[in-house]
Amino acid sequence: MLSEILSALDLHIAELAICTVAVLAGAYLKGYTGFGASMLWVTSLSLVLPPIEVVPMVLLFEVVTSIFLLPRIWNDIRWNSILLLLIGTWIATPIGIYGLANLPANPIRIALAIVVFVAAILILRGFALRHEPGKPATLGTGLAAGILNGSMGIVGPPVILFYFSSPIGVVAGRASIIAFFIGTDTVGSAMFAGQGLLGSEVLYRTAVFLPVLLAGVAFGHRGFVATDVETFKEIALMVLMVLAVGLVVRVIL
Repeated sequence: MLSEILSALDLHIAELAICTVAVLAGAYLKGYTGFGASMLWVTSLSLVLPPIEVVPMVLLFEVVTSIFLLPRIWNDIRWNSILLLLIGTWIATPIGIYGLANLPANPIRIALAIVVFVAAILILRGFALRHEPGKPATLGTGLAAGILNGSMGIVGPPVILFYFSSPIGVVAGRASIIAFFIGTDTVGSAMFAGQGLLGSEVLYRTAVFLPVLLAGVAFGHRGFVATDVETFKEIALMVLMVLAVGLVVRVIL
């Protein structure tokens, strides 16, 4: 049975073990913080699999895990802000793609990492908006996310900082971040499918790792429920800072 799975996955036993640990770790992170899993998955799985196969599989991972969490977070989601964020993201993504074709990418990545790192520190030190952002600020955040999405394939940081600096609280913020990613990752998956990049091999690998994926998300969500609000906020922002540092390392290497 194992040999048949390895053959179908085109992996050796050691490679399967690496992928399993990576999928489980990313799933736990997604279940706990609501974000950060994609970068972990892409970085670790690309050690074993070609990036052209990893990226569409990670998008499917994100969609599946977000939908799995949806019933648990439904009542905490701020749907009005998510709609504006998604509209802004979808509008501005082509602008980001244009920038990718005409501007050097690495300085933009470094600038983004610095902004995210500094903003996360400020929020950790107590910075918070007094009122929930209005429609113009929410749409503007979505536009910023779209530009980053098109130019660097990174959509999360503006939205994560938007919610964690908002007075709505981290529970509603985490829930809204997860719901936002359903919209962006579903569209991304559809685009990959339209390009013929969601082939049978990607779908089969996703199906094989599905039990590990769901188990990791369930344990991560349980960890979130057991954590007090302030501790969770500190951990989530530290994860965001680590991702910012990882972005700089990616530029250097």
